[in-house]
Amino acid sequence: MTADGTARTTGPEHPAQQGGGQAGGQGGGQDGETRLTVWVALAANLAICVAKAIGGVIAGSPALLSEAAHSVADSINEVFLLASVKRSRRPADTRHPFGYGKERFFWSLLAAVGIFVTGGCFSVFQGVEAFRSGGDESHSGYVIGLIVLFVALLAESVSLMRAVLQVRRAARAAGRGMAAEVRAGRDPALRTVLAEDSTACLGVVLAMAGMALHMVTGEVAYEAGASVLIGVLLVYVAYVLGKQARTQLIGEAVDPGLQREVRALLEGQPEIDAVTSLLTMRLGPDSALLAAGIDLTAGYDSETVEDAMVRVRTELQERWPELDRVFLDVTDAAAARRTGPGVSRRA
Repeated sequence: MTADGTARTTGPEHPAQQGGGQAGGQGGGQDGETRLTVWVALAANLAICVAKAIGGVIAGSPALLSEAAHSVADSINEVFLLASVKRSRRPADTRHPFGYGKERFFWSLLAAVGIFVTGGCFSVFQGVEAFRSGGDESHSGYVIGLIVLFVALLAESVSLMRAVLQVRRAARAAGRGMAAEVRAGRDPALRTVLAEDSTACLGVVLAMAGMALHMVTGEVAYEAGASVLIGVLLVYVAYVLGKQARTQLIGEAVDPGLQREVRALLEGQPEIDAVTSLLTMRLGPDSALLAAGIDLTAGYDSETVEDAMVRVRTELQERWPELDRVFLDVTDAAAARRTGPGVSRRA
């Protein structure tokens, strides 16, 4: 607040706060772990893709070719995710003053599109074609296909375990269960790898079941049906990942629990009489913006208020490092009540 009593917005004052939290620190360590997880998934998918494609051509198996398409989609997506991790850590500049954290969300959206087109649509096409044309696999073709799929299942399981272990560590650090951590899904790269590897393992099991039933019964419908199911599964996963990426790109608020804690901290300050508004938006996996409208308690001079605002902002960022862009706007609670809800006044 200025000396004449006019309202003033307080925000980041130090250059180090201008980067949107996208360089180094805790986020940098998490990114290193995510990069390793993505590299493991990429290496597994490339090896599996070649084996599935060769085995699918030799065996003439639609399910195996569908799985090869699935691995192609996953490999392309891992490249997207590696690019997203690197590009999102660029420091803020004049054109992007809040940093490049949302690059993660954009590239995860492209990964979802890749799963849909390259994996899901091709798998459904392969299954439909198999229904129409029938199958001509030999006994050796069945054996080759099942061996390739078994090896693929082992490799996908290793990649999946790597992603699960990272999620478990993140859940333990956040003090919540794995299911809650997966639902929170802050890091889109990790979330995409986890979804891809889980779907890949299930897809391999479906393909193996389809081939085995085809071998036993001589009915290609089982293998064609497995290919269609794999495609439907991939389309669903692509839809879920795309929906989450869209929400984050548009501008997703932080967790409601964190919002309540932030409001409680602000209301507990002696200089703050009421919180007239509290807006948040994620700028990246470990970066968020906070804009709060506050009504000050009467009787404090401008210098005391200035010191209080610096203290409050520092306390917020020390307690929740992800809140690296904090703006406190001094407003009139009475006027805010006339324009809309959301005012919380201390008793």
